[in-house]
Amino acid sequence: MTEPLPGHVVAVSRDDAHRFSKPARESITLIAGIGVEADAHAGATVQHLSRIKRDPTAPNLRQVHLILAELFDHMAERGHQVTPGALGENITTAGIDLLGLPRGTRLELGEDAVIEITGLRNPCAQINELSEGLMKEVVHVDETGATVRLAGVMSVVLAGGVVRPGDSIRVLLAEGPHQPLQPV
Repeated sequence: MTEPLPGHVVAVSRDDAHRFSKPARESITLIAGIGVEADAHAGATVQHLSRIKRDPTAPNLRQVHLILAELFDHMAERGHQVTPGALGENITTAGIDLLGLPRGTRLELGEDAVIEITGLRNPCAQINELSEGLMKEVVHVDETGATVRLAGVMSVVLAGGVVRPGDSIRVLLAEGPHQPLQPV
């Protein structure tokens, strides 16, 4: 019996057009300060269409979107079929509590790539086109009145490199007081 992998990449996805879901790939290439090569959301400044309308000069804090594969199992239990890339993420991970990491955490992906977590993804209503009612599952208010966001984290690329399914992920927590993730 083989040991399960610790934090690792399950799948990688990219799309050169602004569509909700992204097709899975054999690999993606991260470019420092830009994001995923040949992805519609790559760029030093905002690339998300609604954010361009607000301020096209704002820095792109959403260069790479990561989601934990464990979310897919949870959503399946709630009647929603979600597969890697379906929620628009670039990297699907396993074995790491992405949502519990503090802002500024760095992740080393594979041999060369390094990203820094900037915040939580705040998904739009398009998510219901994938599965009716899914938005209420990934963004909801808990029993204490706090908004819970489960649709992954956003990051910027600090060091480029190729990322593939099966690559290891090493977590490097930010120094100093840990700041919880906020939507970006």
